[in-house]
Amino acid sequence: MSSNLTLSAIFTISDTDTMPASHIYKVMFFYQSKIYEVYARKVNHGSLFGFIEIEELVFGERSTVVLDPAEERIKSEFEGVKRSYLPLHAVLRIDEVKKQGVSKISTYEGSNVAQFPMPVFPPPAGDGSKK
Repeated sequence: MSSNLTLSAIFTISDTDTMPASHIYKVMFFYQSKIYEVYARKVNHGSLFGFIEIEELVFGERSTVVLDPAEERIKSEFEGVKRSYLPLHAVLRIDEVKKQGVSKISTYEGSNVAQFPMPVFPPPAGDGSKK
């Protein structure tokens, strides 16, 4: 039994059937005692070790008369930014969403207990003594 479809053709067909037209990611991160929630088209681990790279930030359309001051504030803060690098330990969550929501900055209302900073590199195996 022979088939005219090659393996690459099968992957091409399945990839185009399931791939959405455009991705939107909701990124929540912690910065200066505030929680930022922004929407971006591109999110990846970036070229800097320990950082998440977000590109093409998306803000709401301004076709309506009513403006959201919170979104205007975050839009002005990121105005002219092509790419932003977020420290990995500051990222709270990254979600792929179907449609864009409202970007916002909210104050962190937690307890006075903070997470103990963890080292980026694990300690070496063994007792650590040199021979």
